[in-house]
Amino acid sequence: MFSRVLIANRGEIALRIIRACKELGLETVAVYSEADRDASYLHLADDRVCIGPPPSNESYLNIPRIIAAAEIADVDAIHPGYGFLAENSHFAEICNDCKIVFIGPTVHSMKTLGDKIQAKALAKKANVPTTPDSEGELETVDEACKVAAQIGYPVAVKAAAGGGGRGIRFAHNEATLKRVFRQAKTEAEIAFNDGRLYMEKCIENFRHIEVQILGDKFGNSVHLFERECSVQRRRQKVIEETPAPGLPKKLRQEICESAARLAKEVGYENAGTVEYMLDENNNFYFLEVNTRIQVEHPITEMVTGVDLVKWQLRIARGEKLEFTQDDIKQNGCALECRINAEDPAHNFRPSPGRIDAFVAPGGLGVRWDSHVYQGYNIPPTYDSLVGKLIVHRPTREETIAVAKRALDEFVIEPTKTTYPLCREILSHQKFVAGQWDTMFIEREMLPG
Repeated sequence: MFSRVLIANRGEIALRIIRACKELGLETVAVYSEADRDASYLHLADDRVCIGPPPSNESYLNIPRIIAAAEIADVDAIHPGYGFLAENSHFAEICNDCKIVFIGPTVHSMKTLGDKIQAKALAKKANVPTTPDSEGELETVDEACKVAAQIGYPVAVKAAAGGGGRGIRFAHNEATLKRVFRQAKTEAEIAFNDGRLYMEKCIENFRHIEVQILGDKFGNSVHLFERECSVQRRRQKVIEETPAPGLPKKLRQEICESAARLAKEVGYENAGTVEYMLDENNNFYFLEVNTRIQVEHPITEMVTGVDLVKWQLRIARGEKLEFTQDDIKQNGCALECRINAEDPAHNFRPSPGRIDAFVAPGGLGVRWDSHVYQGYNIPPTYDSLVGKLIVHRPTREETIAVAKRALDEFVIEPTKTTYPLCREILSHQKFVAGQWDTMFIEREMLPG
């Protein structure tokens, strides 16, 4: 049990966690860098501690400073949110050594599922469909070429420690493979301090489907259905929705049940997400597991009525899940638009700076998750997310209509954001028809 939680994060997810803690009667400690000194949510926390200058490696990624803040503030738990240290098993290990509860999965789960080679082997063991692959690490270019000849081009070379769309290279022939193999190894060593690579058959023109899972300390695990995350730019999600449009009932059931099997196989605790590729013939394949809460978790909350962040806290406190798989239903449709401080008209150029005018959208079925306000200065140092527009209505048609109306109400000036792009996507004939894959934005929305 714990009663005082440090939030090792910033922005909208820090605010989201503070709200959940308050509703459960838990005290909160917010950490912040000098760039976030004026963040409004700091005043909602019971205590706050500055952990350093703006650069992430000197603040939100600096484990000694976060642990020192936890000791100074006398907390007994840490919630990492998403990004930064959320999937860092070393950080979770240090929390455990300091007798501080890490609000997330076990160190074992994080290490196993964070290693893409081990995760894929575990998926096979749990009878989760996987793409043909190298069956482990590739040591040399020659070995890679032999495997590619066996499984067939195109292939994807991936970092074993990769994630978030990083550490991936594609090849359609041997000459390209020899070049990108070396590039991928160098990138993996720099980005993840781990140069191990593996290879799998590349599925082109796929949809990105993910399944929310929850597990407790008593061996109970459930899925909370799927999310459609195919509307992306450079492998970064822009719009997500649930249920995934056009999925046959049997296929939806198979995908979701496979995620629950995988959670059971690893003994998963807390919240996580199992991600899949869905090809043009409705075959699905395991992609990876994210061992944290996702940015898009609110749409699952809206259709299931399950507060995922509260359940993260409750599970970490040793509580049993109070529902079974049969108790969880999908009610209506939900959609999320990520509003980033980027200018789509100029190659998504970052748009930091002061917000002089700000009006948040509202109305029936509209949820706005954000930490920004009029007068707030968006720092250039961090992720460009300024807020998430979440809409929940009985049907997909109503959800899209309300989301478009809500975007029309949105005002943020002079900051350039992606909300005009989101509005355009929602009006696109192929989006409305549910006809897309992960290259939809590049192919249909961007010039050239």
